[in-house]
Amino acid sequence: RMANKCDSLQGFIFNHSVGGGTGSALVCSILEDINTAYHKTIKLGFDVYNASPAIATCIVQPYNALLATNCLIEDMDMDVVLDNEALYEVAQKRDISRRPSLDVLNSVI
Repeated sequence: RMANKCDSLQGFIFNHSVGGGTGSALVCSILEDINTAYHKTIKLGFDVYNASPAIATCIVQPYNALLATNCLIEDMDMDVVLDNEALYEVAQKRDISRRPSLDVLNSVI
Protein backbone atom coordinates (compact mmCIF):
# COMPACT_ATOMS: atom_id res chain seq x y z
CA ARG A 1 0.00 0.00 0.00
CA MET A 2 2.78 2.41 0.85
CA ALA A 3 4.57 1.69 -2.42
CA ASN A 4 1.44 2.65 -4.38
CA LYS A 5 1.47 6.08 -2.74
CA CYS A 6 5.06 6.86 -3.82
CA ASP A 7 5.64 9.31 -6.65
CA SER A 8 9.06 7.96 -7.55
CA LEU A 9 9.63 4.51 -6.07
CA GLN A 10 13.31 3.56 -6.36
CA GLY A 11 13.33 0.09 -4.83
CA PHE A 12 12.95 -2.18 -1.82
CA ILE A 13 15.40 -3.17 0.92
CA PHE A 14 15.06 -6.50 2.75
CA ASN A 15 16.78 -7.22 6.07
CA HIS A 16 16.17 -10.80 7.18
CA SER A 17 17.64 -14.05 8.38
CA VAL A 18 17.82 -17.09 6.16
CA GLY A 19 17.27 -20.47 7.76
CA GLY A 20 14.18 -19.98 9.84
CA GLY A 21 10.76 -20.44 8.33
CA THR A 22 9.68 -16.80 8.62
CA GLY A 23 12.90 -15.26 7.35
CA SER A 24 13.11 -17.62 4.40
CA ALA A 25 9.61 -18.44 3.24
CA LEU A 26 7.89 -15.15 4.02
CA VAL A 27 10.56 -13.05 2.32
CA CYS A 28 10.46 -15.27 -0.77
CA SER A 29 6.69 -14.93 -0.93
CA ILE A 30 6.82 -11.15 -0.53
CA LEU A 31 9.63 -10.94 -3.07
CA GLU A 32 7.64 -12.85 -5.67
CA ASP A 33 4.65 -10.53 -5.14
CA ILE A 34 6.87 -7.45 -5.47
CA ASN A 35 8.44 -8.83 -8.65
CA THR A 36 4.98 -9.28 -10.11
CA ALA A 37 3.73 -5.81 -9.20
CA TYR A 38 6.98 -3.79 -9.42
CA HIS A 39 9.24 -5.73 -11.76
CA LYS A 40 11.40 -2.71 -12.70
CA THR A 41 12.27 -1.62 -9.16
CA ILE A 42 15.57 -2.49 -7.52
CA LYS A 43 15.54 -5.10 -4.76
CA LEU A 44 18.42 -5.10 -2.27
CA GLY A 45 18.76 -7.75 0.43
CA PHE A 46 20.84 -8.10 3.57
CA ASP A 47 20.71 -11.79 4.50
CA VAL A 48 22.05 -13.33 7.69
CA TYR A 49 22.92 -16.99 7.13
CA ASN A 50 23.32 -19.37 10.04
CA ALA A 51 26.33 -21.40 8.94
CA SER A 52 27.13 -23.10 12.23
CA PRO A 53 25.30 -26.13 13.63
CA ALA A 54 26.41 -24.96 17.09
CA ILE A 55 24.32 -21.78 16.76
CA ALA A 56 21.37 -23.35 14.93
CA THR A 57 18.12 -23.40 16.88
CA CYS A 58 16.40 -26.11 14.83
CA ILE A 59 17.50 -28.99 12.63
CA VAL A 60 15.84 -27.76 9.42
CA GLN A 61 17.71 -24.44 9.19
CA PRO A 62 20.19 -25.64 6.53
CA TYR A 63 17.33 -26.93 4.35
CA ASN A 64 15.35 -23.70 4.71
CA ALA A 65 18.45 -21.71 3.80
CA LEU A 66 19.08 -23.84 0.73
CA LEU A 67 15.52 -23.46 -0.53
CA ALA A 68 15.47 -19.72 0.14
CA THR A 69 18.81 -19.15 -1.60
CA ASN A 70 17.36 -20.19 -4.94
CA CYS A 71 14.54 -17.65 -4.58
CA LEU A 72 16.97 -14.91 -3.52
CA ILE A 73 19.29 -15.57 -6.47
CA GLU A 74 16.41 -15.44 -8.92
CA ASP A 75 14.52 -12.43 -7.58
CA MET A 76 17.00 -10.08 -5.85
CA ASP A 77 19.04 -7.54 -7.78
CA MET A 78 21.76 -7.44 -5.12
CA ASP A 79 22.29 -9.50 -1.98
CA VAL A 80 24.69 -8.83 0.89
CA VAL A 81 25.34 -12.13 2.66
CA LEU A 82 26.29 -12.02 6.34
CA ASP A 83 27.52 -15.08 8.23
CA ASN A 84 25.97 -15.50 11.68
CA GLU A 85 29.02 -17.26 13.09
CA ALA A 86 31.34 -14.47 11.93
CA LEU A 87 29.01 -11.92 13.53
CA TYR A 88 29.23 -13.86 16.81
CA GLU A 89 33.03 -13.87 16.64
CA VAL A 90 33.19 -10.12 16.04
CA ALA A 91 30.65 -9.52 18.82
CA GLN A 92 32.59 -11.71 21.24
CA LYS A 93 35.73 -9.70 20.56
CA ARG A 94 33.83 -6.47 21.24
CA ASP A 95 31.88 -7.75 24.25
CA ILE A 96 33.18 -9.50 27.34
CA SER A 97 30.40 -12.09 27.54
CA ARG A 98 30.67 -15.47 25.83
CA ARG A 99 27.16 -15.28 24.40
CA PRO A 100 26.56 -11.79 22.96
CA SER A 101 23.07 -10.33 23.13
CA LEU A 102 21.00 -9.48 20.05
CA ASP A 103 21.68 -5.78 20.67
CA VAL A 104 25.41 -6.42 20.38
CA LEU A 105 24.94 -8.52 17.22
CA ASN A 106 22.77 -5.82 15.64
CA SER A 107 25.38 -3.17 16.43
CA VAL A 108 27.97 -5.26 14.54
CA ILE A 109 25.82 -5.16 11.42
